[in-house]
Amino acid sequence: MLADRMSRLGTETAFVVLARAKALEAKGKDIVHLEIGEPDFDTPANIIAKGVEAMQGGETHYGPAAGKPEVRKVYAEHIASDRGIDVGPENIVITPGGKPIMYFVMTALVNAGDEVIYPNPGFPIYESVINFLGAKAVALPLTEDKDFSFDIAELEKRVSDKTRMLIINSPHNPTGGVLSGADLDAIAKLAVEHDFWVLSDEIYSKIIYEGKHESISTRPGMLERTIILEGHSKTYAMTGWRLGYGVMPAELAEAVAKLQTNCNSCTASFTQIAGAEALTGPQDAAEAMVAEFKVRRDLLVEGLNAIPGITCKRPRGAFYVFPNIEGLDRKSSEIETLLLDEYGVAALSGTAFGAHGEGYLRFSYANSQEQIRKALERVGRMAKDLLG
Repeated sequence: MLADRMSRLGTETAFVVLARAKALEAKGKDIVHLEIGEPDFDTPANIIAKGVEAMQGGETHYGPAAGKPEVRKVYAEHIASDRGIDVGPENIVITPGGKPIMYFVMTALVNAGDEVIYPNPGFPIYESVINFLGAKAVALPLTEDKDFSFDIAELEKRVSDKTRMLIINSPHNPTGGVLSGADLDAIAKLAVEHDFWVLSDEIYSKIIYEGKHESISTRPGMLERTIILEGHSKTYAMTGWRLGYGVMPAELAEAVAKLQTNCNSCTASFTQIAGAEALTGPQDAAEAMVAEFKVRRDLLVEGLNAIPGITCKRPRGAFYVFPNIEGLDRKSSEIETLLLDEYGVAALSGTAFGAHGEGYLRFSYANSQEQIRKALERVGRMAKDLLG
């Protein structure tokens, strides 16, 4: 028998749908993959070269749990410059991917019975880890009428004397929504007033199409109560390298490094060196990728809005759209299954991101324009078949 806590652990549906799609492909079915949040670009050549050079140079051994000191210094300098905040190497922990930051900081800070407010719809691992730790997951609905931003009045209603942490994600997965400067000001005021932590998932900080990314860590009183989650998977197409990092107060960084020692010892040294190159080397490949994503975004949004029964907001960041499918008069999970099994399009039900995702789908536009056009034709055909 498994431990009781395992019943509280969720999963990431994108990988479940991907497995089903791959199984259908193995049987000869043509599938358009719009389910997985992974850039379809290769890691830039300069980053690969630096990683290979590091391996050939002997960087294949254990390193410090928090990360190599010289790499942490590079990361700290990058964050200090990019966000305009005062941080040093002691504030950085480098991890194999971004998810360990979620798990480690919540494990270090959140007790059973504490309350953690999280966006819903939102990345499913937030709610999963909160529940796993025996805390209370308090959903903050993100609604289309507010462009999937925070309703500050609704947030305030959910803050209590048990609130230990708030999770924010901007640009946001799955909706592509972006928190405004005014939103961040209001959230910061609540955090300081009620003395809770903010886990700010900024993994899509460089994939933004209008305006410039802002971090809540820059607001008065927030640097000492904010954990920034960052990484390389999205911006630099490095999903398989497993490389993320957190920026946090030094005392918390020590605790997170201790958790890493207990779980996975350290992050591979050669990937860290490649990550430093990603931040300090040429940015042209990453910028070209974002420019292509913007073209795809516009293609997909315009195409979806032309299909009867579907409406779609234009996201300001990340590489997802979150169309409203209520006009098709089917549950989101039914449409997800129908699209994959009958029409060969792999997408995710909005409810894969929480109960408040009902009535929506998530499409990732991390696929070619040709494949997006093919998907639009198939989605249009499905809508026509359903609506008669």
